[in-house]
Amino acid sequence: MSYPDTPARHLRPVDAPPERVHEPPPAETVSGPGGHARKVRLSPAAGVRLRPTYWLWDERMPHGALTIAPGREGIGKSLFCAWLAARVTLGELPGVHRGEPKSVIYAATEDSWERTLAGRLIVAGADMHRVYRVEVENIVGHTLPLSLPRDCDELAAEITAHDVGLMIVDPLISVVDSKLNPNQDADLRSALEPLGKLADETGCAIFGLAHFNKATGTDVLSRIMGGRAFSAVSRAAIAFARDTGADDGSCVISQVKNNLGRLDPPSLRYQVESVELDTDEGPAEWGRLRVLGETTTHVNELLDDAPGSNDDRDEREEAQRWITDYLADQGGSAPSTDVYNAGAKFGGYSRDQLKRAKKDARIDAKKDGHCWYWRLPEEQLREQEASKGAPPT
Repeated sequence: MSYPDTPARHLRPVDAPPERVHEPPPAETVSGPGGHARKVRLSPAAGVRLRPTYWLWDERMPHGALTIAPGREGIGKSLFCAWLAARVTLGELPGVHRGEPKSVIYAATEDSWERTLAGRLIVAGADMHRVYRVEVENIVGHTLPLSLPRDCDELAAEITAHDVGLMIVDPLISVVDSKLNPNQDADLRSALEPLGKLADETGCAIFGLAHFNKATGTDVLSRIMGGRAFSAVSRAAIAFARDTGADDGSCVISQVKNNLGRLDPPSLRYQVESVELDTDEGPAEWGRLRVLGETTTHVNELLDDAPGSNDDRDEREEAQRWITDYLADQGGSAPSTDVYNAGAKFGGYSRDQLKRAKKDARIDAKKDGHCWYWRLPEEQLREQEASKGAPPT
């Protein structure tokens, strides 16, 4: 899609004689890093051609810019990515591509495509022919992780070749070059600023997930894990939080930064539901995000100042209940790999969350051959069976 250029306005009358241009003196040549010559040049701002702001998602996610999405683990952020990707591939998102399906690049480092991501996209309704995984190969054909800013030029060519309107990075911190320190703003900027330039030059919106750190308070942007550059370089930010006061267990999405438009678009409420799909190995379930509509509740209202309270405690208790119920449904024990996969697929839990839940629930771990098994203590297993009316095992 091409966009009209808006001509700059000139204050000089049309019939006035041309202004005399004063040539600046030659810039001094200095030796830069590696001995390369550098020159400082000035150009008049009068030559800037104005452009309007376009939106991938009206008033929420700017087209051709970086948007960051912070929130706690286990509340459906990755499921939102699948929902967002589906809307873009179908041309359903209100914005510049409404009615014009676009391709999506999905860069994910923490989840399996076969067990998690592909199923989420399918149940979200995505056009799977327009969703692309991203892989990097070196000169000898070895597969490497995506690395920023190193791979920005190659990404630009692929974005243009495949008509990509959105790139999702889950999580954003995972693609920062391993030689850079994501907690140092200077290092982080050296990765994120080329990413922002990539978005601007290709017209591709970039959406990166982020996790909360252990800070407290209701300032969402100060709670993003990693350096402050995450929030500074991004042009917009939408945050996620669980509404512990909602009877339906729903969560909330709110705009917390918008340098290019409104800061007050209505927050949205959503739930996570389970959908079953047939696979070559039998039926399996995947999580799907369902948007319930607008809400007057804002994410800022759901963050508590007290460390370790409400959100932290509630999420740990939910993970503990989930893992206890899951093991009980499996007869009291299951391979740890099955627990990790099911936890990510159905509950959106990370491995670290499940490990903490295992410790909180006092679950035993024993190795049988090459496989680790997690098993409920006998007392908990009897309690679970009794609560479900099952005869004791």
